Amino acid sequence: MLYDGALRFLDRALSGFQCDDPGELNMAVNNNLQRAREIIRELDFALDLDRGGELAMTLHRLYEYFDRLIHSSNLKKQRAGIDEVIRHLTVLREAWATMLRGETVPEMRDAPTAPLAAASEPAF
Repeated sequence: MLYDGALRFLDRALSGFQCDDPGELNMAVNNNLQRAREIIRELDFALDLDRGGELAMTLHRLYEYFDRLIHSSNLKKQRAGIDEVIRHLTVLREAWATMLRGETVPEMRDAPTAPLAAASEPAF
């Protein structure tokens, strides 16, 4: 699943912050964030915005938001945006996995949405 790959690369990027050598830190963070961005872009490109309705548009906006957060985190070498994307992707991954198993998706009362609105993105 693409979500798993993106989460794996984001986790590896976070591990890169543990490096003592600035060059090694930069390379580990940058390379893994670039790979995560590629996966998120692939998820976005796979959306059928013409037939996918509101769900496809919401996911499109969300993936664009993730891409911007990762890009900013990479430029500034800061963890906060990476942590936020991980939280949101984890919720999405679990929702898709639940749906694919044919289970009912529990209410998403605990899903973080406030940061999305605070980033001047439309409320989802």
